[in-house]
Amino acid sequence: MHRVAVLGAAGFAGALCAALVERHPQLELTMVTARSDVGRRLDHIYPRHRVRRELEAYDADRVAERADAALVAYPHGAAAPVVEDLVRRGLKVVDLSADFRLSQELYERYYQPHEATQLLGEAVYGLTETHREQIAGASLVAAPGCYSTAAILALWPLREVARDVVVDAKSGVSGAGRGATETTHFVSVDENVSPYKVEGHRHRAELESELGDGLPVTFIPHLVPIDQGLLASCYVTPRSEIGADEVRDLFRDAYEDEPFVELADAPPGVRDVRETNFCRVHATVEPATGRVIAFGAIDNLWKGAAGQAVQDLNLMLGLDEREGLS
Repeated sequence: MHRVAVLGAAGFAGALCAALVERHPQLELTMVTARSDVGRRLDHIYPRHRVRRELEAYDADRVAERADAALVAYPHGAAAPVVEDLVRRGLKVVDLSADFRLSQELYERYYQPHEATQLLGEAVYGLTETHREQIAGASLVAAPGCYSTAAILALWPLREVARDVVVDAKSGVSGAGRGATETTHFVSVDENVSPYKVEGHRHRAELESELGDGLPVTFIPHLVPIDQGLLASCYVTPRSEIGADEVRDLFRDAYEDEPFVELADAPPGVRDVRETNFCRVHATVEPATGRVIAFGAIDNLWKGAAGQAVQDLNLMLGLDEREGLS
């Protein structure tokens, strides 16, 4: 059994991380921490997860004594010094924040000055389908953002044929995090669909980094009145004419053997993947324009956060990446 601590377990993603580790056949949950709910039981905050552990204050030495690995579910900025503490103490770490997903230049353009730049060269981007071998040998993995996960998986087989891309992505309100969700009034979300950060959402940096800086990408996120789920609808102008059968072949070649990518015969919906670690994808060609249309649906708290973090950790620990997730 591998001993695992979950830091930031009072948030949506952290709480799910703790639940997945708790019931994992090869992992032992040894510690859960929080920044503002210290002393509370996790199952009192999230009864449905049934993790009957008391939330503790973070102490790097205590974590290192009780765990061999950690899932860090802190916000960006707050995560970097904690991750540095743990990596230097020899733990394997999966960071769910944005702090180690990007180059220093991209991170500081989209976020803030970086507080642990010396670790950036050690971090591996945690999209398993595109970085599996590097993740397996890493001590620090940066779990991708939820929007980035769905969009990159929908676009990855098309990166060599795309001239430009428009990503129209829609996410449930849990993607904003526990704090933002608790302060958002129900009537502002219900029966409404709202685009936001239309001039530059931070997850766009991951698309730029992973798909190639030379590919023009327009990325527009929307908030929709559901609690969990995310759908990325991607519109691709190809470099040259391409048929629907050729597109299907590209996706089959890329994902036929992937354990957590499902090739769908029709456009997916978020209910198809709720509370699973699957990304369900579909791609075709619009006859009227010749554009390739690709869809990726995920549960933003699973494949978009906690499930993917556990998938990464499985590989880092030499386990089957499906352990505890299927």
